[in-house]
Amino acid sequence: MPHTHTSARSAVAADASDLELAFRSAGGDALAFEAIMRRHNRLLFRTARAILKSDTDAEDVVQQAYLRAWQALGDFRADAKLSTWLVRIAANEALGQLRRRQLKVVPLESAMASTEHMDDEWQQDDRDLRPERTAMRAELRRIMEARIDMLPDNFRRVFMLRGVEELSVEEVSQILDIPEATVRTRFFRARSMLREGLSQDMDMAVGDAFNFDGERCNRIVLSVRALLSGRPQNT
Repeated sequence: MPHTHTSARSAVAADASDLELAFRSAGGDALAFEAIMRRHNRLLFRTARAILKSDTDAEDVVQQAYLRAWQALGDFRADAKLSTWLVRIAANEALGQLRRRQLKVVPLESAMASTEHMDDEWQQDDRDLRPERTAMRAELRRIMEARIDMLPDNFRRVFMLRGVEELSVEEVSQILDIPEATVRTRFFRARSMLREGLSQDMDMAVGDAFNFDGERCNRIVLSVRALLSGRPQNT
């Protein structure tokens, strides 16, 4: 039965390594590529979301990133992790959207120079949020997401990749194309700013920030598959 056969192939693809899935996808295996998407959807979404601060725009970027990845899989080399390769595509796509919007990205020097003023605002905001400290975990997650959105762009991107997705310093450096020392500096400062606003609540809520639910995951996968069905692959 076709449905049973497809389900079996999907199960096999889900258990395969990233490298195997990449090679199979490069050969035109749509189920292997679907397994890649489902495995890395949250990482790409969170990366795009950290740059664009918009769920809708982040979804669009993830779809475009997968389309670009599908076309370029023939050039993928095993000397890099597939997840890092995909995230760089998504990050570049999101940054390109920012440039097209002509949005200003705050330089590190400017962000650091304004830290004292921002810290005052951060502490003021914290006084308004104190009653929410006893709210449900979902509410704490909402507060965390709002706090992360308040971070300067460069700090927010590093924090999402290093703190939320727990990528290594080296991986974040490669993805954002910045020195490892800069990754460490921005991550340390971002955590300090968040701690001042959330204190011990941060560690409890950070794992749930920008939750990637099944509906969004399915929507992206189905949309990309529909687009790919009418587009030939370059090998």
